Amino acid sequence: MFPKIMAITKEKKSEIVAKVGDITKKAKTLVFANFKGLTVAEVTEMRKALRAQDIGYTVAKKTLLKRGLDAAGYQGEMPALDGEIALAYGEDELAPAREVNVFVKKFGEHLALVGGVFGGKFVNKDEIMAIASIPGMDTLRAMFAQVINSPRQRFAMVLSEVAKTKN
Repeated sequence: MFPKIMAITKEKKSEIVAKVGDITKKAKTLVFANFKGLTVAEVTEMRKALRAQDIGYTVAKKTLLKRGLDAAGYQGEMPALDGEIALAYGEDELAPAREVNVFVKKFGEHLALVGGVFGGKFVNKDEIMAIASIPGMDTLRAMFAQVINSPRQRFAMVLSEVAKTKN
């Protein structure tokens, strides 16, 4: 009736744990995302967009994921990994959380941030959401330039008004 699902061999399990171990050594930030009900097209779209930003995305069994993370020795308590969990990671500290959050907003109840690792510590959902809300460097530079230019612009407007009243 239904095809029989084969169990993962010990070799494959050790490969997955080793892969997670490699990810933890290279990545500065890890993001745990709960996905349920995403279509193949949606996952493909997300993977393609993440890959363009040099962000990796992998799915593994939670027990194997936990084994790989335990070996990394992160500080703090690991957030509860309920449901189907994916791991997004990258060498940029903010990009994985920010980019996955874009798809959390797009796909609604089918994708949610659960937590992650930031700065060598486990962080919970609220903390990873706060990290995801930090704008990119270009946006921060533009905001900084606006702050610097604002007093000059106001001063120029005041001088212009004074000049109008004197004429």
